Amino acid sequence: MNILLVDDEALARQRLRRLLAALPAQWQGRIDEAADAQAARRLLAQQRFDLVLLDIQMPGDSGLQLAAAIAATGPEAPAVVFVTAHEEHALQAFEHGAHDYLTKPVRAERLQQALQRVLQRRQHQAAQPGAMAPELVVVERGALVRVALDQVLYFRSQDKYTVVRTAARSHLTEQSLGELERLYAGGLVRCHRSVLVATRAIASLERTPPAEWAALPASEAAEQSQWRLRLRELDECLPVSRRQLPLLRALLRGGAPAGA
Repeated sequence: MNILLVDDEALARQRLRRLLAALPAQWQGRIDEAADAQAARRLLAQQRFDLVLLDIQMPGDSGLQLAAAIAATGPEAPAVVFVTAHEEHALQAFEHGAHDYLTKPVRAERLQQALQRVLQRRQHQAAQPGAMAPELVVVERGALVRVALDQVLYFRSQDKYTVVRTAARSHLTEQSLGELERLYAGGLVRCHRSVLVATRAIASLERTPPAEWAALPASEAAEQSQWRLRLRELDECLPVSRRQLPLLRALLRGGAPAGA
């Protein structure tokens, strides 16, 4: 694996070199260094790298700017793993296509885990070119992780966050429903002002039991229809607003109404 270390601190680059040298032989390869984004761009233009271990705060362009430029070069771009002392940039890092985000001082086992993740994603892309599902960054037990969009059953607003529900568990993201709807419009439909549901996850449209309907606060009853969505992979139902009911009926019949 050919690796480019980009960090303005020479001691940080030396530490990464030592950690990489101590890893098993499968991870060994050419290692080059750059002290800033400008020097990194020159090296990237001259030779091929599999991975860039990238700091964020550097003189000149930041690591985030360099990562965006790397991602823009296309599917053959090297993988990017951020190595930084600043935890607060993690969400931005993943939005720039990072494969992982390591905080200094980096532990050897955490570095190897990141390399393994890069290798697995590369192997998946090679086996299924262009087939990798879009991903989003979510919070799980205080950590930032990636979730493939094709695993998501629905998004639901909750206070300042959005719940990301898969068949296995619930996650949180800071992205709003409106932003998620713009980014991932295909295969998602808004069934309620607070819920986006994956169309593949809808099992049926059914009437809300009278007891549940009667228990709704007046403000919610005024907005919701007396219908709800039942999901395929969860024993759970989602609310349906009066406004969205015609669209959902049309989808389940096999076609959306004009202008939807």
